[in-house]
Amino acid sequence: MAEARKKGLIAHGVVAQNRKARHDYTIKQTLEAGLVLKGPEVKSLRLGRATLTEAWAGERNGELWLFNAYIPEYQAGVLSRFEPRSPRKLLVHRKQMRELIGSIARDGVTIVPLEINFNDKGRAKVVLGVAVGRKKADKREAVKARDWQREKSRLLRGRGTVAG
Repeated sequence: MAEARKKGLIAHGVVAQNRKARHDYTIKQTLEAGLVLKGPEVKSLRLGRATLTEAWAGERNGELWLFNAYIPEYQAGVLSRFEPRSPRKLLVHRKQMRELIGSIARDGVTIVPLEINFNDKGRAKVVLGVAVGRKKADKREAVKARDWQREKSRLLRGRGTVAG
C-alpha cells in the first residue's frame, strides 16, 4: 500500500467525477454499478486519469453500457492498447437493469454517470444517476437557492460567534 501511495496510485476512493451533471440534471435516484475493464484501463484509472463530462449510459442488446467515458491509454503498457472512448459494459442486477431501461423508455429520463471510484475491495464502480434534464431557468433557480443557503449559513455562523 505504501508503494502505491509513492507512485500516486489510487487504491480506493473517487477517481473521476462529473460535476457538471448535478448542474445540468435533476438527479432522482442513484445506484452503483460494476464496470467491465481491461487491465491497462484499470491501471490508467488508478492514476486518476479519467473524464466523465460527456459520458452517458444506455441500453444495447438488452445490456447496460457506459458510452463516451474517456479513459486514456496506459503509457507504460506497450502490448495491450485500447480505444479511450470505447463503450464499456456495466454490471447491475437484472431487476435493476429492467427498471432502468423501462424508465428510459417510459419516463424519458437519462442515466448519467456521476463518478467512478474504487471500493474497499479495489473494484472499479460507477455511480449512476437517474436524471431529468433541467431548463436554463431551472439551473438559475438552483444556483440562487444554493447561494442563498450558503449566505444564510454564513450569517447564522457569524451571528452565533458575535453573540457568544
